[in-house]
Amino acid sequence: MTPRLSLSDLPLESWTQGSAFGSADSSFAKRLGLRLIGASYNEVPPGKSGCPFHNHRGEDELYVILEGSGLYRFGEERIAVSAGDVLGAPAGGPDTAHQLINTGERVLRYLVVSNQAPVDIVEYPDSGKVLGTVEDAPADDGFRHMTRRRESVDYWEDEPGAL
Repeated sequence: MTPRLSLSDLPLESWTQGSAFGSADSSFAKRLGLRLIGASYNEVPPGKSGCPFHNHRGEDELYVILEGSGLYRFGEERIAVSAGDVLGAPAGGPDTAHQLINTGERVLRYLVVSNQAPVDIVEYPDSGKVLGTVEDAPADDGFRHMTRRRESVDYWEDEPGAL
């Protein structure tokens, strides 16, 4: 743990997914000894987004645009953003769904800070998916399950002696 770090020293993990998504990013809150908030540094190339359109039921997120320009999808809104802008993505339903897309010609660099909700539900309105996460599950490896919203089972289905 260190009380200070430099963004330029962070090891970046680069990835791409299809034609619309890609980023080089680094989560760094734990390196600073922080347990109750998360923080990441992100570099998104032109024409890409670092994540799908989504909302968190349990986590607030704050975006700080350091360099570049883009489009912030927030609910039904489309907002042009550039260096110096600070964006809020409060916990909530699909009306708080958000996505940052690099519409500029240079790399979009930004920070994301969030509360670390031990339990969260993330919804993806564009695809109809739902993600459930538990960070500190007893098995030490947490819990993560993604499904489609339309897929459902009865509460009593497959319970011994229930049907």
